[in-house]
Amino acid sequence: MADSVDRILEQWHAEKPDLDVSPMAVIGRLSRTALTVESRLADTFARHGLDASSFDVLATLLRSGAPYRIAPAELARDAMISTSAVAQRLNKLESRGLVQRKSNPDDGRGTLVALSDAGKELVESALPDHLETERAIVATLSSAEKKQLALLLRRIAAAAGSGE
Repeated sequence: MADSVDRILEQWHAEKPDLDVSPMAVIGRLSRTALTVESRLADTFARHGLDASSFDVLATLLRSGAPYRIAPAELARDAMISTSAVAQRLNKLESRGLVQRKSNPDDGRGTLVALSDAGKELVESALPDHLETERAIVATLSSAEKKQLALLLRRIAAAAGSGE
């Protein structure tokens, strides 16, 4: 079944037959898929009054385990965002009562970010829907195909320089 990327590749082959545009088949589909997946996930998060970045912070705190608190630098690393982005997200979540900043007992100058009861309840209610959306997106693949795709995407991410 042909898609819009196939049409783009055909146009390039016609216009520049001497160029190997085959990487566009992968990168074009990867980019378009990422946009579509992000949109589907955004719809799921919105049903819970969240956006992707808010969910990511809350989920990072939840998966860190009890007592659900970590330093902002750890949050940035584990959520794969910059420290300035963490500060903006924390301000937003703190104003909604979903996280709290607390003094770090191990570092008098530092702070810890803690998941509030409301934040824990919200992320725990959104998580099953999030996983179901992801499950629906990859449902067309067999278990072996999912594992293979995950491996291939890891290799592409490493080659692209994501550091992960």
